[in-house]
Amino acid sequence: MPPQPPSAAVRDEPVIRDRGDACPGALRLHAADDGYLARIRIPGGMLDADAALLLADAADRLGDGHVDLTSRGNAQLRGLGASCGGELRGVLVRAGLLPAPTHERVRNIVASPLTGLDRRGLPDVAPWVAELDRLLCASAPAAGLSGRFLFALDDGRGDVTSLDADVNLTAVRDGGGDRALLWTADPADALLVGAADAPKAALVAAEYFLDAVRAAGTRAWRVSELPAEHALDREGLGGRLAAAGIPAPAAPGSAAASLRGPAPEPGVVEGPGGAAALSVLAPLGRLSTAQWRALAALTGRIRLTPWRGIVVPGLPAGAAGEALAALAEAGLVTGSDDPWRSVTACTGQPGCAKSRADVRADARAVVAQAQAQAQAQEREREQARARVRTPAQGTRLLPVHWSGCERRCGHPRGTAWADVVATADGYDLSAAGQTPRRGVPASELPAALAAVRRTTSHDAAKK
Repeated sequence: MPPQPPSAAVRDEPVIRDRGDACPGALRLHAADDGYLARIRIPGGMLDADAALLLADAADRLGDGHVDLTSRGNAQLRGLGASCGGELRGVLVRAGLLPAPTHERVRNIVASPLTGLDRRGLPDVAPWVAELDRLLCASAPAAGLSGRFLFALDDGRGDVTSLDADVNLTAVRDGGGDRALLWTADPADALLVGAADAPKAALVAAEYFLDAVRAAGTRAWRVSELPAEHALDREGLGGRLAAAGIPAPAAPGSAAASLRGPAPEPGVVEGPGGAAALSVLAPLGRLSTAQWRALAALTGRIRLTPWRGIVVPGLPAGAAGEALAALAEAGLVTGSDDPWRSVTACTGQPGCAKSRADVRADARAVVAQAQAQAQAQEREREQARARVRTPAQGTRLLPVHWSGCERRCGHPRGTAWADVVATADGYDLSAAGQTPRRGVPASELPAALAAVRRTTSHDAAKK
């Protein structure tokens, strides 16, 4: 596996923080080379059309005309002016996206994007999102959480539990009715709580973490950063839940460990009662306000995903195909074989002073070449009228993350990947089980990445 960036590393020693958390927010703007950046927390990624359209208007009037998606299902506005803070705050208040200023950065809640929308019959955890957000914003201690602390609310499919959140809730159904598995660092330590108690139990776990941080004196931002002598444990969490009036017996040892599922596939998602949802991705997690408005206008609701995608719920099944085709025409990723599906990147130049390259432009050039090759191959197949073996529906290429420097901002967590890192001499390319290549010119990256993916696919096939 390639060297892990600090955000994705598994730490054997505690992290000693010598400063407060400077993670951007809606009120604490981050100064970048292309202007100021605002990060707007959207619990569960769930937005109605009114709020979404207000964000689009703000992006056009105050920013660069785009909305960026983050790996926590939040939204970012870039290119903001230094004096826009008051106006932006007013927009966010009208949109219902700004709680008390002390809590606006702690609302990092991801939820299974398809919860309640498909035919799997899993519990709908959307109500947990609203209740946990309410409890968080009402808790004075919770204001002490860092802007990086993450809650994951999973409906049992295992998609968001793969994100290594600090507090995890997973819905389960058993003989005792709807319940939830709750754990922090280790799924083997999961406790069982009643579904009605799940949001409150998640808050209790977060406050347990804050007490451990104070006792350790390390300013830890994440559960994984706590020193071993102050690590959270099942007995300690169980005792706190009991004190809060929440019964929490230990779960079977392997109950949570196997809950790891994939992200939603692009395409039409068939739902109950003749309803459907659309699942699409934004290339490099960046949407124009025209694309954003088109999504919001379809049904009046959207859900942002932690994989820089968007789910549109509530379409009639008969209209879903046509709507999906329109989104493809608008430049969004709607098919599992689209090369953009497996590409992520940091901001790069010109937005980041630390970046050594315009990584997004270089990524676009590589994807454009891959698309041209795919189109040429399709024409050859049509001309030959031959049956040619193609990747199966839903097959995911090895993800590639482009980084402008060694910090690898925005790096994916919990996946195998190829790392493309800009250096003074070109790009360094590395992937699990392969010899790293140093100083690869941008013009040679398409062939180099294709070779990495071929080797990875071959190795996977042998297994």
